Parts: sequence; structure tokens; C-alpha cells
Amino acid sequence: MSEFRSAVYAGKVMHQRLRPRRHRLAYRMFSLLLDLDEIDALSRRLRLFSRNRFNLFGFFDGDHADGSGRLLRSYVEEQLRAAGLVVDGGAIRLFCMPRVLGYVFNPLSIYFCHLADGRLHALLYEVSNTFGERHSYLIPIEDDGSVGSIEQHCEKEFYVSPFISMAMRYDFRVDPPAERTSIHITASDGDGPLIVAAFSGQRQPLTDATLARMFFAYPLLTVKVIGGIHWEALKLWAKGVKLTTRPAPPETPITFVAANSRHLHGDAEPDVARC
Repeated sequence: MSEFRSAVYAGKVMHQRLRPRRHRLAYRMFSLLLDLDEIDALSRRLRLFSRNRFNLFGFFDGDHADGSGRLLRSYVEEQLRAAGLVVDGGAIRLFCMPRVLGYVFNPLSIYFCHLADGRLHALLYEVSNTFGERHSYLIPIEDDGSVGSIEQHCEKEFYVSPFISMAMRYDFRVDPPAERTSIHITASDGDGPLIVAAFSGQRQPLTDATLARMFFAYPLLTVKVIGGIHWEALKLWAKGVKLTTRPAPPETPITFVAANSRHLHGDAEPDVARC
């Protein structure tokens, strides 16, 4: 059993477009939850995982943040301070896919930023598009002492797909990683919900044995992700969904969003469970 706070989450992802043509896809996948303070220890301890060098599974700092390769904790803390948020050395855990045989593409990575007492303080949503661009949304969490799913929202500021306009709003519903985790995103325009995306996964220890199982259970996962994006885009085009113009990226790499979180109570299954 792994003593690390980092872990593997294996499960299923679903994307559904509601209009003007309905389009749905679902597939099995896994992601890692990496405590940024543990990555070097993981690289030393595990044979199948390395930091900033080739391995069956790898993590490269330059695949995230501003792409400079600087330490991610320093980068995230800098953004928290810029947003006027408390930085007191609390854990920062990144939910993302690793490199598999040297390749990765993460459409969405999420940093779970904690205070030193363990409370979740903010979420940083890091979005990448297939044009080599990246943008993030930093949203604080209003702590009211409750436990449960977190709901947040923001306006879309970053071009992601040629089939989705910029006049959109994102609504996030996140169950922070525990024995299970789920992430549910609804993108809406003036006519209501347009796109729904969801992931639900079960925690497994981050060990060589788990990584070996993931490699054979989800072979070449990251290559399939980028291939699947282009294949589904082709099918949308064939269905007659109109293309949108690609604007220039935002002038700043991060959008700071005013606190708008609320916690949900109860034991009801989240919508993501139906993916």
C-alpha cells in the first residue's frame, strides 16, 4: 500500500453536445493526483514514473503552467498571491494525466490548493487547446465549514474548440479527490446548456503495480486522447456543426475569478455518475 498522498484515479469520462446536433462520447481513462511536494520522492521510489525524464510514465513541469519548466509550487503560489489569497505552505495537488511513453495532452488539469490546516482554499483550472495555447481560471473557495461537492462558475475567456463560440459560461461541480472523485462541467450560451463533460474515478495507490495495470488497461491513453479529439471533431463537421473564428488568446495567462463557490450537501449521487 502506498504511503503517498498522491494517487491514481481510474474511471470514465463523458462528453455530450446537446445542440444543434446531439453528439456523445464516453471512454475509460485514468488520471494522477500529484502532490507537488511528493513528485521528486515518487520519481526516486517508483521504477515506472520519472520527473522531467523519459519513462513509461512521466511528469514534466514544462507541460503545465507557463511552460517554462519552473517548479509548479512556486508558480501556483505566485498566482494565489496575485489574486490576494492566503499562501501558508498548504498542500497543492495537481489532477492531470501523465506522459505515457513521452507523450501527453491534458485538455484540463486542476490544481487543488489547500491551506496549512487542510482546508481547500482555491481551485486552479488549467485549460489547453490543440493549438499549443494554455489558459487558467483561478477561483477561490468560500469556506463555510461545510463538506461536499463544490460548485463554481466563470465566463469563458479562452478559445478551446472551433465548434464552440466564445460567448459561453462554465459551471463546475467538483467532488474533491478522496476515495472517489468526480468533475462535472457544463458550458452554456444564451440559449442554455450546450456541452456537458464529466469524469468519475476511483482512487488507487500510486505504485509501480498500479501503473503497470494502468498501462495495459489503458494502452497509449494520451495518444488516444489527442486522436479522439480530432476524430470527434471530424464527426461534428460531418454533422454540419458550424466552425467559429479563432480569436487571439487572452493577454494574461490566468483569469482571476471572484469567489463564487458553494458547497452541496446530502448523499445523492452526482450527475457525473450517469456518464
